[in-house]
Amino acid sequence: MAMCHALRNSLFTSSQLKLIIPTENKTHSSKLRRGIMCCSPSNSTPSSSVSTTNTTTSNLGPPIIKKRKRYRKPYPGEKQGITEEMRFVAMRLRNLEGKNIRESDNSDDDDDDSQNSQDCNVSKEEENTGEEGEGDGESWVPSMEGFIKYLVDSRLVFDTIERIVDKSDDVSYVYFRKTGLERSEGLAKDLEWFTQHDIAIPEPSTPGVSYAKYLEDLAEKSAPLFLCHFYNIYFSHIASGQVIARQVSEKLLEGRELEFYRWEGDVQELLKGTREKLNMVGEHWSRDVKNKCLKEATKSFRYLGQIVRLIVL
Repeated sequence: MAMCHALRNSLFTSSQLKLIIPTENKTHSSKLRRGIMCCSPSNSTPSSSVSTTNTTTSNLGPPIIKKRKRYRKPYPGEKQGITEEMRFVAMRLRNLEGKNIRESDNSDDDDDDSQNSQDCNVSKEEENTGEEGEGDGESWVPSMEGFIKYLVDSRLVFDTIERIVDKSDDVSYVYFRKTGLERSEGLAKDLEWFTQHDIAIPEPSTPGVSYAKYLEDLAEKSAPLFLCHFYNIYFSHIASGQVIARQVSEKLLEGRELEFYRWEGDVQELLKGTREKLNMVGEHWSRDVKNKCLKEATKSFRYLGQIVRLIVL
C-alpha cells in the first residue's frame, strides 16, 4: 500500500514536471533563439554591410570627372637639342632686323623669344646668321680703323671665353677645351702683322670690354648660360664671319686671308662636334634653364652685333 502511494506521488510529480519543464524550456529556447538571431554572424553581416555601403556612398558625393591632361607644346628645335633652339632664336632676330615678321622686338628681356620663334618657318640650311644681319647683302663700306677695332675687341672676347673654359674647375667645361675652334692665337698673329705694317693697334673699346666683363660674371653664376654664349660666339663667327672676311679682304687687304678665318681641319665638322657636346650636356638641364639660355642667346647676338658694327664706324 505504501509502495502504491509512493508510486502515485512520483507519477504526480513527473506529470507536474512534464507540464512545467516544457513551458520553461520553451521560454528559455525562445530567448535563446532570439539571442542567436541577434548575435549570429550570418544574420548581422548583410545588415552591417548594407549600412556601411550606404554610409560610404552618401559621403563620397557625385562621381569625380577627371580633366583631360594637357601636354606642353614643344619649343622649336627642342627635339634636336638646345643648339637648335638657339638657332631659331638667331633666325628670329635676323627676321626682326629685316622686318620680315609682324611682331616687334621686346627690347631687353624678350620673355617670349622661344615661343614667338615658332612663327618663323626656317630651314636648317639658312645658317648665314648670328651677328644681327651684318653681311646679309647690305651695302656697307668697311674702314681700316674700324676693322682693327673689330679685331681687337674680338680678341678680347675669344681670350675671355677660352681662358674661362681652360681654367675653370666646373666639370662641364672640360668637354669644351681644345675644340679646334679657338681663335685667340690666330687673332694675336693678325694683330702682330698689322703692327709690322705700321698700323696702330688701339685698346679694346666699350663693346668688347662690356661683353668680356659680362661673360666673366656669367661664368661664375651659371655654367649652362655661359656655355650658350660660348657656342654662339663661335657659331656667329663661322656662320657670318666668312662674309665679313671676304668683303674686308677685297676692299682693305688686297685679298690677304687672315689667321682669324683659318682653321686646321674642316671647320663645319669642328663646329658639329662642339654642337653635339653642348646638346649632350644640355639634356640634363631643366626647361627653366633652357629658357634662360634662349634669352642669353639673344644677348649674345646683340653683343656680337655691336662689335661687328665697329667695322663701319
